[in-house]
Amino acid sequence: MSFRSNTLVISLMLAMALLSVCVRAIAQPGATDETLETLIGRFWHAQTEEERSSVAETLLAKNLEARSVYRALAAAKLHTSDVATGVVRDSRTSESGLELPYAVLVPTSYDPDKRYPVEFMLHGGVGRPAWQDNEDFWRRGYDNLLSEDRITVVPAAWRDAIWWQEEQARNLPAILRQVKRDYSVDDNRVTMTGVSDGGTGAYFFAFKQPTPWAAFLPYIGNAAVLRNPQSGGGYRLYFENLRDKPLFIVNGENDPLYPASSIKPFVEVLDEAKVNFEFTVIENGGHNLDWLPAQLDRIEAFKSENPRDPLPDVLQWVADRTDIYNRNHWLVIDERTGFGKPAVIAATRNGNSFVVDTSGVKKFTLLLSPSEIDFSAPVTVTLNGRESHGAIIEESTETLLKWAQRDLDRSMLFTAELAIRLEYAE
Repeated sequence: MSFRSNTLVISLMLAMALLSVCVRAIAQPGATDETLETLIGRFWHAQTEEERSSVAETLLAKNLEARSVYRALAAAKLHTSDVATGVVRDSRTSESGLELPYAVLVPTSYDPDKRYPVEFMLHGGVGRPAWQDNEDFWRRGYDNLLSEDRITVVPAAWRDAIWWQEEQARNLPAILRQVKRDYSVDDNRVTMTGVSDGGTGAYFFAFKQPTPWAAFLPYIGNAAVLRNPQSGGGYRLYFENLRDKPLFIVNGENDPLYPASSIKPFVEVLDEAKVNFEFTVIENGGHNLDWLPAQLDRIEAFKSENPRDPLPDVLQWVADRTDIYNRNHWLVIDERTGFGKPAVIAATRNGNSFVVDTSGVKKFTLLLSPSEIDFSAPVTVTLNGRESHGAIIEESTETLLKWAQRDLDRSMLFTAELAIRLEYAE
């Protein structure tokens, strides 16, 4: 073979090797030439948090401007019609290794171009043993919960996973994120309804972590159960935490467990605290849902009239922990001043100006969204009557992806966070 022939063969071999490398790079899921749209889709549909974190790292490596990633997240069309409908059974495993089953009831006419309201239905009787395979978590079955105009989620609770304990406090928001991963959800029309123990569970989420939810509908339940250590609770209840979310409360006049008369002192405190609520007493009603058909129109009107404001101008929050139950939308309490004393914070946003009053707070964070903040102008914070901060805040893709990963909420995206430590905290 001539020298020229050898050169040609070597050139062809090099070309084929280069082509093979290019093909592998295209096929590789994390290839750097993936479009922003493709990466956002992978971020949203990741099956595990580890996978989602990996996609976030790929996005960060592209050095994209935070605002371009923000726009892609907010506007992306993320869903297809190739999803399961009807009664979809699933489960997730908690950090402690407990398997937590749930059912998602999806319209058979599901349309990915439509954003669906979501209703979580919390059942009663949480003192029971663990559920068996294929048991329905709703006593009357799922048929009466199936709807063509909403997605309904029915999680399972039992004596090892009570609604008002940390296992479920982490589980229900995680289930909601998985539903958002797979289906087209209206982020601002996600409600929580609970019956009996489930009603008490709805109170728990209203008091402790209301951010993802638009409204709470506790039926024949009792918030006082949350105060009782023997019930698995033992919580201090701060009524300031209920001001931002509406409640639709129903109790029966002759309920042998939680008669309406026993709920009225609680309702009076709600009124004094200026909570947005409706309280319905079912005349001669017992501990059942016999009254429900007659109230459905009112219930649906209540949900329709009370969508969530994802970025409210005014927030307040009281927390006695900072590892959990310490966030309300764009307000996070990071540190308290001392053990046993709750941290109290009230914040008002007016454009780029924040007025914040605190008690028992050592450090807190304000989450900033481009839909509310002009990042070309200074952000000012007046803290306990003193102006403590006034500066241009830089947007961050890392911050955006961190909170997007936690929330999976396209209407509540944050491109910056402002952490403030109180040097003169009491």
